Amino acid sequence: MAKEYPDRPVVGIGGVVIEDGRALLIRRGSEPLRGQWSIPGGTLEIGESLQAGVARELLEETGLEVRVLDMIEVFDRIFHEGTGGREGSSKSPRFHYVIVDYLCERISGEARAGSDVTDLVFAGEDELEKYQLTETATRVLRKAFALARERQTKR
Repeated sequence: MAKEYPDRPVVGIGGVVIEDGRALLIRRGSEPLRGQWSIPGGTLEIGESLQAGVARELLEETGLEVRVLDMIEVFDRIFHEGTGGREGSSKSPRFHYVIVDYLCERISGEARAGSDVTDLVFAGEDELEKYQLTETATRVLRKAFALARERQTKR
């Protein structure tokens, strides 16, 4: 299925890895949001479970083998041509994703930029603003930090 001008929504998947109070962010090397900081992830492949897709995408983009833990949030992202990405255009959307983000933990591997990623960084919750993330990515990351803290207190 085409990612640009699709005839139906594309399932996107993402994984938030938090270590030592810092979340792994990637700088996107391709559209949508090329050049912007975001949560690692990509699109689900036919026949692949959500969790397997998250693990595959994180390995491809960051070099990390991860265990997929809790679902953080499900949301949609629709980009219309000529509206700066805002909804409400009568034209077919250029991109339409339904995205499922999960909290993950590293099993093995060293963090490195791979696949369509140009850079990566571990950022603390108080540093998120300096990476100019989308409002949605910031919200998902704040939920992930809260989930990670909750998991720590249950141990």
